[in-house]
Amino acid sequence: MSIFCHFICFSCCCDSVYIPATYTRELLLSSHQEILQIVHEALHHSRRRRSTSSSSTRDFTLLRRAEPETLDISRAAEVFQTTLQVLKNRAKQRFKRAMQAKELLSLDDVKLISELSGCPSATHPTSCEQSHPSQYRSISGVCNNRQNPRWGAANTALVRWLPAEYEDGEGEPKGWNRERLHNGFQLPPPRTVSREIIRSSSKSKDDVYSQLLVEWGQYIDHDITFTPQSTDTADVDCSNTCQNVQHCFPIQTDGSCEQTCMPFHRSSPDCFVGGGTDVGRAARRQQLNAISSFVDASVVYASTPQLASFLRDLGGRNGKLAVNDQFKDPEGRPYLPAVAALPSACHQDRQRDRVECFSAGDSRVNEGPPLTTLHILWLREHNRIAEELKHINCHWSPETIYQETRKIIGALHQIIAMRDYVPKIIGPESFERYIGHYKGYDSTVDPSISNVFATAAFRFGHATISPILRRLNESFQDHECFPHLRLRDTFFSPWRIIKEGGIEPILRGVIGTAASTVNANMLLAAELTDRLVVLSAPQHMDLASLNLQRGRDHGLPGYNDWRKFCGLKRIKTLADFKEVVGNSEVAENILRLYKHPDNVDVWLGGLVEKLLPGSRTGPLFACLIGKQMKALRDGDRFWWDAEGVFTQQQKDELQKNSPSRLICDNSDIQEVPPDSFRFGEYPCDYVSCDQIPSLNLEAWREEKSPDLERCGSPTEIRNGDYILSSTSGKLVALYSCYHGFKLEGAAAIVCEGGRWSEHPPQCAEMNH
Repeated sequence: MSIFCHFICFSCCCDSVYIPATYTRELLLSSHQEILQIVHEALHHSRRRRSTSSSSTRDFTLLRRAEPETLDISRAAEVFQTTLQVLKNRAKQRFKRAMQAKELLSLDDVKLISELSGCPSATHPTSCEQSHPSQYRSISGVCNNRQNPRWGAANTALVRWLPAEYEDGEGEPKGWNRERLHNGFQLPPPRTVSREIIRSSSKSKDDVYSQLLVEWGQYIDHDITFTPQSTDTADVDCSNTCQNVQHCFPIQTDGSCEQTCMPFHRSSPDCFVGGGTDVGRAARRQQLNAISSFVDASVVYASTPQLASFLRDLGGRNGKLAVNDQFKDPEGRPYLPAVAALPSACHQDRQRDRVECFSAGDSRVNEGPPLTTLHILWLREHNRIAEELKHINCHWSPETIYQETRKIIGALHQIIAMRDYVPKIIGPESFERYIGHYKGYDSTVDPSISNVFATAAFRFGHATISPILRRLNESFQDHECFPHLRLRDTFFSPWRIIKEGGIEPILRGVIGTAASTVNANMLLAAELTDRLVVLSAPQHMDLASLNLQRGRDHGLPGYNDWRKFCGLKRIKTLADFKEVVGNSEVAENILRLYKHPDNVDVWLGGLVEKLLPGSRTGPLFACLIGKQMKALRDGDRFWWDAEGVFTQQQKDELQKNSPSRLICDNSDIQEVPPDSFRFGEYPCDYVSCDQIPSLNLEAWREEKSPDLERCGSPTEIRNGDYILSSTSGKLVALYSCYHGFKLEGAAAIVCEGGRWSEHPPQCAEMNH
């Protein structure tokens, strides 16, 4: 049936109302034209604001900016969502009642709106066979699962383990209508919850783990989740309104003015991309994960071809990553390259030379010195391994060196995350219960990041952030030249690394400092609830309020629903809650504010639970983190331990690596704890780097095949490269072009009869 060759019937009061197809078509198309005009004005407004605003108001946006591919999808998704809203508003005016999209539209209508909005089309499984060599990941994660190519890929929706709970059933956050009752009560304002429950003037120390464990948590989070925020439109600037309108969902404060608030942009929606049979589900707002879900070191290499290409040293033809061309450390070790757009937005020491923002696979690289330091270590590790692989296998092409090194680095990220990090966070019992022994790749498992994991569970780490960054000298004592820094003085300041001693004082500080612990009565340091620097906002922000508001923005079900999801007992009484929290005063204060246990936000409820033995989380977050990590492992065709990814000899070598070895190989530090995630006293709990096992890359030695000896190395091409593969017993050279170029000629040439079957292709510049 044609999309408009039908009548839509629904009940209005007690009468049936029929909307003719001609009205439906006119309404849909005219609404879409109205939205396109809004988007055009918004883009013009956005460009004008960027050109006239001072750097202090645009820094944060620039430093967390999504890649162009993500921005295109986000804009299309905004058009899609706004079109639906305009349709519903017009129908409400005509028929005098609020209506949902499923009452107005068929699934074909929704698909048409998606197409008109510019949403991408679905990726067909057959495309995976032609476009992606089987031995390496795609940069975006697409086609990891060949039957479901978008599972885990960048720029796809966060998945729902429980249905979203929006106030209008389709997209309005919890708390959008402030007078609305939930289980008979209004939701408490996030800022009130933050000030009365979460804010802490002090933090206690962990006697087991080091601050490096906390920093790794943020780093690996940036490898698997990034939800961009909606942008301002022509008529709405979220920094200048305290009204819930369009993408603005401000956090109300208790200031002296009648209307005071903290600005808050809603998360970008995802585009609807085909599939499904439920109009209600298709129209329901979902949020975007802009990066690949896989633990694949995208934090090093990026999740888009354009950025991945920018980060490579393509001119060197050595398989290495690009490095900073202005600064090196005193030993000649490299730093991350600067961002492309100069001058950049990062803070500066006005008395010294400019230090531009660093560029890495993730745009959040400059958020703080410890995070930046981890990025620098992995950049150096890639180039160290690439250089050795080139020496071992001199017949490898630059592309092969890059891809093999990327494959190794990705495996090391997986091993450190699953072997060294996750068991410490959720505890050995929960690890066994929710993750267990690896049984191989399972193509039925969706590895995509879940909304509750990204928006609540993995934000447990915010309660372990230290308000002080310690910098230590060679004896792991307070540094004579570089004193400790308050958190607010470290954001977006890469100059502190280059001009204040390199990465070593920071590394010693995070290794040699005990981590902060999570206690129900000491959650987030006041440095985070009262002094958080968000450079796009004119005032200090509150991380706890932002987290609570984000969960409501995403329509996350409440704490009790997630306990039920994990097979845990629902909280029905104050006595129940006291038992779970272990602190009567905190439990009483939370229920005093929320009035009903079903109203408690999942992030707060999970955060205040008693820690499980040997863990740093309570039972709810242990469950949610465990389920997510199992999905990331089992649903990844390229997981390091999956059959055929590495040889057994290579696996044995990979398992020798550790965070301590990473530090030894890529910094000037020569003494480390055997496990740098564990806190120890210097010098008794430290060992020489000579005693830390290291992987032997000889396991990657590959002798020239007889075919390669006969045919010789394939011809190199400009603006592209090849990798060698064996297909049906024949040696094949698979050519590809760098980003911005397209292949002309045969993509694959075969070694036959002692010569290559065809001339190599060329890479022609694409017309933009």
